[in-house]
Amino acid sequence: MTPAQLSRTVQHTLGCALSAGKVSGLPEKARVVVESPPRRGGGDYATGVAFQVAAHTGWPSREVAAVLCERLVRELGIERAEVVGGGFVNVTLDAGARTELLRSLVAERESADRTGGPDGGAARSPGVRSAGLDAPGRDIPRWAALTGEDPAALAVRTERAGSLFRVQYAHARTCSLLRGAVRLGLAPEPAAAGAAFSGAAHPAPRRLLSLLADRARITAPGPLARHLDGVALAFADFHDACPPLPRGDEKPGAAHRARLALVEATGAVLAGGLSQLGVTAPAHI
Repeated sequence: MTPAQLSRTVQHTLGCALSAGKVSGLPEKARVVVESPPRRGGGDYATGVAFQVAAHTGWPSREVAAVLCERLVRELGIERAEVVGGGFVNVTLDAGARTELLRSLVAERESADRTGGPDGGAARSPGVRSAGLDAPGRDIPRWAALTGEDPAALAVRTERAGSLFRVQYAHARTCSLLRGAVRLGLAPEPAAAGAAFSGAAHPAPRRLLSLLADRARITAPGPLARHLDGVALAFADFHDACPPLPRGDEKPGAAHRARLALVEATGAVLAGGLSQLGVTAPAHI
């Protein structure tokens, strides 16, 4: 379930609540914005539509949010919905919805490659999607123009120095992990990831997946560049907390295949976003 799909579900749910007399005075074309939860508790997505409804109806926003949560948990693909703060609604997907989301993120990238998208003719590394060569001389001025960062700072190629290197390094790292998985005979398993991340104790996988899904609604170049940086930072947290490949004498298992599905989706989103910005997505740095 993508943010756009959940937005339509929320819109429909509010309409049903209106018909049932639970909420009155709702504008016919209420705009429902769904995004990854900033810092408002858990969940995969968050929406503040209850505040908009409250402004038009006079209902307390928390009451509107509670009605919405009560009805959302009946919808296919939603495991949990909860009220956070003054009326935000945080939604947690079930395993099946997470699985389909991971598959759709990768499928969009593969479709662009097959149809000769912006970087569809670039060299393909074994086991990974198409990727360009590292070209900092071309990419740094472009990225600086998009983000307002100092080109001289971007030229310092470390993860702490500038967002461009963080994003490109994260993409290259996904390629490296997928190459390593091929050597170990491991393959990404979205179904395993959908189940594993539903009850995962560590929030890093869920946080990363929600940011990947959120990318579809961000189209303006500057915000997209900043969003990709957020994805890169979340990927680094995920990578450190939940190693996608076995370490030492550890045997490959279902957990690694699940994590590799998230690695593959991350690489697809980063590659697609960089391509849209006219910046290379290197497989090696």
